[in-house]
Amino acid sequence: MTDKRFFVRTSVDIALRLDLLSEVHGIQKAEKYFNNIPQNFRVLEVYGALLNCYVRAKSVEKAEALMQKMRDLGFAKNSLNYNNMLSLYRQTGNFEKIDMLVHEMEENGIAFDNFTFNLLLSAYAAVSDIQGMEKIITKMESGTKIALNDTSYSAAATGYTKAGLLDKALEMLKKSETLITSKGRSKAYEILITQYAAIGKTDEVLRIWELYKKEEKVYNKGYVCIIPSMLKFDDIETAEKIFEEWECRNLSYDIRIPNFLIGAYCRKGLLGSAETLVDRVVSKGGKPNAFTWYYLATGYLQNDELLKLWK
Repeated sequence: MTDKRFFVRTSVDIALRLDLLSEVHGIQKAEKYFNNIPQNFRVLEVYGALLNCYVRAKSVEKAEALMQKMRDLGFAKNSLNYNNMLSLYRQTGNFEKIDMLVHEMEENGIAFDNFTFNLLLSAYAAVSDIQGMEKIITKMESGTKIALNDTSYSAAATGYTKAGLLDKALEMLKKSETLITSKGRSKAYEILITQYAAIGKTDEVLRIWELYKKEEKVYNKGYVCIIPSMLKFDDIETAEKIFEEWECRNLSYDIRIPNFLIGAYCRKGLLGSAETLVDRVVSKGGKPNAFTWYYLATGYLQNDELLKLWK
């Protein structure tokens, strides 16, 4: 018998350990581990794992230096590592470097995947670069072998909405809707509800809500999405009906949901309705939070009911 244990290390094992070290102990521990890895194990997966560590730490200089090393070694041949760099530039606001990286991918024949398209559309949308966004949409739709998904068009819709191009935003949302699959359908419907509300389409919001309830079991996240969307249109009556529907479901009590109505009541000067709802929350075992009291206090101040503010 012996206490000595033998492990067959693979590059995948090393990459996983590198990623875990970075997440638990920080980037310096991961770098120290990487520097002690034998050369024959320093393959694409291992370099890619270290690059991912730098991206997670938002260390632009180190990520760029490592990416250049990977180019020199011939490891920069697929979209994964480029996507990591695109994500880093998106997170750190280095939008000018995104165009350079896209050009490099095109020059080197690096195929875009869904994640690439989504990252780029999101990045261009963030700075209202409509020309850049439309270039990506054209590339995405022009005979690519990648299966299109609802997320890409949703990102494009966000960009058009931000730029005030509401007709184009609506066109993107309609395309997004046709690509929704059973996997992740609840989240897709929640995004559509929010985006249709952002472009002022009340009927579309309600249509998607009914579709959501028909095809999926709606939990708190759905109500967190629909109630403020209806309040964007000052439709308190519909928001109240949906709130009552939520109460009847006996889901876990999420104070955010009544808070949307409490806030709306206070903004409208309907302080009696706000107070009644707070009492109702407490009677049902809910716990008012700082936002609940903030909405009430703001309402009292705006309506010169200072005595109630001090109670």
